[in-house]
Amino acid sequence: MGNEAMITQTSKRKDAVCNTCTLNLVSIAYQRAPLFRLLREPLKLGMRVLALIYRVNPGEYIVRTPNCYGCIRFYKIALKEKSVIFRWLNDRVNPIFDAVLEQIVAPDELHQSKTYARAATLGTVNPDQADEWMKGQKVGF
Repeated sequence: MGNEAMITQTSKRKDAVCNTCTLNLVSIAYQRAPLFRLLREPLKLGMRVLALIYRVNPGEYIVRTPNCYGCIRFYKIALKEKSVIFRWLNDRVNPIFDAVLEQIVAPDELHQSKTYARAATLGTVNPDQADEWMKGQKVGF
């Protein structure tokens, strides 16, 4: 099913809020600390399994910057809404994940990721800016 079909089948779409472009930070972390994958990939796999179990549809969320469609953020938001198990796990694992990630990326990179995410959420990122930001990054789950 294509992105358009997922969107048109959804009757009530929700605003997705993204405060940090984790995709960007993870891309940096993978380059600087390849072992970071050993932390992130099992977490991502767990999210995939829970997304299947809970039938997460990222098309439920309004994406104002098309390059962000398919980002893992939308799955995480949906799982927080739908799954007590995910919320419980996320409350325990996410602070550790964030602390490790923040040890790898520079404070200015974290600031840039926050600034971009907020602009992307508002839809104020133009297509050229989005293409430049996403260069070399793989959006998807």
